[in-house]
Amino acid sequence: MSETNLDALRRILAFAAVVEVGTGLVLIVDPVIVVRLLLGARVSGVATLLGRCFGIALLALGLACRPGRQRAGSGWPAFRAMLTYNTLIALYLAYLGTLGNARGLLLWLGVALHAVVALLLVWTWRDQRRIKATN
Repeated sequence: MSETNLDALRRILAFAAVVEVGTGLVLIVDPVIVVRLLLGARVSGVATLLGRCFGIALLALGLACRPGRQRAGSGWPAFRAMLTYNTLIALYLAYLGTLGNARGLLLWLGVALHAVVALLLVWTWRDQRRIKATN
């Protein structure tokens, strides 16, 4: 791939990442307005809750697709995206289970699973940084 094509690809990827991050943030804050503007439909109840989950996923996707150096640790897009997604979705599901009065059979298992994945990512990243610092 030529340098010109690679630069164009980076710009397109950066644009797409910004759009997804922006859309994700708006969905997290107010999913009703996004659905109304995008689909011309009204949503409420469970659809609003799922819209926020979708917003968290889009935020993580946007972070993963942001162009940059591919290195392990905090600069690695996949790491950053998975940490963001698992942390935010665990917190949001926990919020739904406590203040939101959600009562799904797998709700707390989902909270635990995502929290454990986020903690494992942080733990592994911390260990990797410690190893690099000693070398």
